[in-house]
Order: sequence, then C-alpha cells, then structure tokens
Amino acid sequence: MAIVIFFVGCAKEEKSIFSIASFDELPRWQYENHQIALNSFINSCRSTKTQKIYLHLCQKATLSKNPKTFFETEFDVYRIQNLDANKKGLLTGYYEPTIRGSYIKREPYIYPVYNEPNDLISVDLTSVYPDLKNYRLRGRVEGKKLVPYHTREQIAKSGLDADIICYTDSKIDLFFLEVQGSGMVSFEDRKKIFVGFSNQNGHKYSSIGKYLVKEGEISSQTISLQSIKQWFIDNPSRIDEVLNYNKSVVFFKQKQHGASGSLGLVLTPQRSVAVDRRIIQLGSILFLDAIIDGKKVDKIVMAEDTGGAIKGEVRADMFFGSSSEASKIAGELKSELRLWILLPKENK
Repeated sequence: MAIVIFFVGCAKEEKSIFSIASFDELPRWQYENHQIALNSFINSCRSTKTQKIYLHLCQKATLSKNPKTFFETEFDVYRIQNLDANKKGLLTGYYEPTIRGSYIKREPYIYPVYNEPNDLISVDLTSVYPDLKNYRLRGRVEGKKLVPYHTREQIAKSGLDADIICYTDSKIDLFFLEVQGSGMVSFEDRKKIFVGFSNQNGHKYSSIGKYLVKEGEISSQTISLQSIKQWFIDNPSRIDEVLNYNKSVVFFKQKQHGASGSLGLVLTPQRSVAVDRRIIQLGSILFLDAIIDGKKVDKIVMAEDTGGAIKGEVRADMFFGSSSEASKIAGELKSELRLWILLPKENK
C-alpha cells in the first residue's frame, strides 16, 4: 500500500501518516446523507483556512447537483494511521454546558468567571521559529523574567488581576465549562449570555478522569462526566484536591452566539469535531467510523475545533450541542475510532 507522508510544522517535526484508500473502503459510504455532508463542507468554507486547503472546490461545491458524485469526483481518500501501530484511535464528545450566574458576588454565586488576566503574557514565536507556529508561550513578568503563570490552585487562593464576566454557584460546573471551552450563563432574571475561550494560563491540561482512575476511585470502564460529577457529590472534601490536579485554567470572553470552534464558525452538532491541529489541518474534511450511543456511526465531519486534551493522529472530539441529551451522550462517549481524510485530487 502506498504511503503518503505529510509533515506538520512543530518543534519535534512530528509526522502524520496518510495511506491511500478509496471511497469503497469507507464503511457504509452509500448510506451517508451526502447532501448534509456537502452542506457542512460549504458552511466550513466560510473560513479562509478551509478555503486554503480546498481552493476552488469551495465555490464548486455550491453548484453541485449531485453531492455523492461531487465528493467521489473531486477528492482522494486517505486513511489516517497512528504512528504507534499498537495505539487505537479514540473518539470522545463535548457539548455546550449551561451554568447559573450572577453579575454580582453574593451567596451562593461566589466563583468568578474570569476574562483574560491583564498580566498574562502570550508570546508568538512564529516569526523567529516558524516550526513553532502551533505553539504559544504563556506566562507573566516577574522582575525581568518571564515566569510560568499562576496555577489553578494559586488562582483559587489569591485571585487574579482580571475583569470578571460574572459569578457562578458551582466550582464544579465552572471547571467543566472550562473543559468544554464555551457555554451559556443563565441568570435569575432569565437573561442569558454566551461565553467562549479567550486564553489559557499556559499549563498543560491534565485529565481529572485519569487521575480518579489512577487513584482507584472510579474504574476505567465506568469513567464519564456523569460518574465524575457523582463522585464529587459523594466526596465533597476532596473536590479541590482533584480539580487542582489540572493546573490548566481557561479564561473566557463574552460572545454574541453559541459554541464556535477554532475556525470562528458556529459548530454543527455531530458534524463538527475537534482535532490535533499539529496533525490535521483545521478545515479538513474527515470521515469517521465509531460507535456513538450504542450505534455504529459512519459519516463525514469537519475539523473545525481544537482542544487541550485532543492529542494524536487518530483522535477526534465530536460536538453534540447544548441539550441535556447532548451532555449525556458527550459525557459518556469513549469509542474506538477509525478516521480518513478527503483531499483535493490536486494534492496527489
């Protein structure tokens, strides 16, 4: 089988390996809703990053009268493989949560939803080190040195030099808002606002789920958003211990609309996925094969977002929307994944 190797700019010059495949190899390709898939592609073409990958095909897609033929005629299919042959692909899910809020600090609304801190320094090294285009150096100035920014525990103890968007009544719900990256705040007067990712404190994301499994608190077979939340209810004295295990903190900004991804586009439930941008270019057309909510799912999705926990070649995080059902499915989803990418025939 022929192997096509794409090099991705990063410090270690990591490789993503794509092997040539065909549409006949895509599971249940004939049963895909090709019109919805095409609409997802057209919507993603509103981003200049998607346009750079697919060039004239973005315009050509709007004129297509046969979506299935369009895909089969204009694209080549490549299977994405993990560099570690023993590592299986993984699909997880995320959703847009709703937290309760107050514009003023008062019981029980005592946990601040922070905007980007005034003393947080983000350094873009691209002009000096082009290979680091997907990395940002974050910290704060102490004397004449740039030092690591405050951890989650330090922020909880000392606060921040930052504007506060609002206050919420649950540090646990706020934590999971950070994990999801965006969400909605609902106030007692029934007003609602949207908040989304603004920046991050520069510390590496560490999974509290893996921590709880390692500590023997929850089994690897039953770990989920729901089981973690139940564990917090059962173990209130250990909430800070577990939350502080993840030193990474996300800061927010108020937005005019619901969940949008790294392309700046509003995400489409079950058609938008987050990927490792070091491996897969944002805006890429992907085809996935996985088990979701007990059902086999084979479909085209668009790489429109990223996430701190989304690392690796055959790795994706699917957006499910904002409903209670979305929360349940996303919170429990942990499926083996097979993944393909569709590239213009000009890239052969």
